[in-house]
Amino acid sequence: MKTLIIGFTKLKYMPYMNFYLDNIDKEANDIHLLYWNRDCREEDLSKFNTITLHEFSYYQKDEVPKISKLKGFRKYRRFAKNVLRENCYDFIIVLHTLPGVLIVEELVKRYSGKYILDYRDFTYEGNAPFRKIIHAIVHHASVTFVSSDAFRKYLPADAVIYTSHNILTDSLNHRDEKEKRGIPSDKVRIAFWGFIRHEDINRKIIERLANDNRFELHYYGREQETALHLKKYAQEISATNVFFHGEYKPEDRYNFVCNTDMIHNIYSDTNTMLATGNKFYDGILFHLPQLCMKGSYMGERCCAAGIGLECDPNETGFANSIFSYYNNMDLKQFADNCNKETDKVVSELLLCGVIIRQLIK
Repeated sequence: MKTLIIGFTKLKYMPYMNFYLDNIDKEANDIHLLYWNRDCREEDLSKFNTITLHEFSYYQKDEVPKISKLKGFRKYRRFAKNVLRENCYDFIIVLHTLPGVLIVEELVKRYSGKYILDYRDFTYEGNAPFRKIIHAIVHHASVTFVSSDAFRKYLPADAVIYTSHNILTDSLNHRDEKEKRGIPSDKVRIAFWGFIRHEDINRKIIERLANDNRFELHYYGREQETALHLKKYAQEISATNVFFHGEYKPEDRYNFVCNTDMIHNIYSDTNTMLATGNKFYDGILFHLPQLCMKGSYMGERCCAAGIGLECDPNETGFANSIFSYYNNMDLKQFADNCNKETDKVVSELLLCGVIIRQLIK
């Protein structure tokens, strides 16, 4: 089969595509991959030498007003439609809702029943026309994979939906990194890794933990506008226990989890309050308790499973509640809880893999 995987960012920022690539027979299938090189910089493409790449290269910052993104979206749409027009694909995998919306006509008319929608973002669903388009895409898909069960209630009840996960399967080979190479500390080291966004809530976290000698706060990720603002704020308040480490590769996580005691998994916008983020999986895999926003789906799930703490940086007792939770953990029970969650995630992921192999032979 000739299969096209459609992404919406640089390849190195789409680690979830590897789950699909791992479940497609590369010798029996002609695999194409469309992606958006948003910073117009070269990246290592050596591992894709058996795949036909379609690079859309157009500079666009991540943190700009939505209206400013429209020009790039239009150009991406034209590029994607040209790729579809110039090739005759048997099957398509859409790795995000936005590219699906941009090529909705092709999906529902030419490829009905011949694509997977990987649904991992709730950002625009408050817009009724956008939501209507998403429902049409879901109805015409062979199957829709959701990255969070909280998304299900916003999708058609009669659709074929399975829960996939953002777990990086390579991480399963490194579950004991903290146990083998962990570096002890007299501080509770809280670490965030990923795209640094949500300035207001992070300013509040920095404010609450700044110069509290019980804690260190570490940020690993690209330092774009929000990160630079937070870094400046930490300097302004002389927060000597707040550190910014810059961009990292996915495999670098295996090193800095050894210097981490708790994961900062706190978000406050509509989408991430419903999402299951990458750090949720890192928490259960590496046996690291995670801090989640009170009232979020991840927070509710962490509390129910006994793998983390729901908290709110806006509350004055924020730091004390974290310190109390960490120092009163039953470590054996916590490890057992993490393993149970990991087993559940892996079983659901294996089922999705079976479905992919059945659809793409």
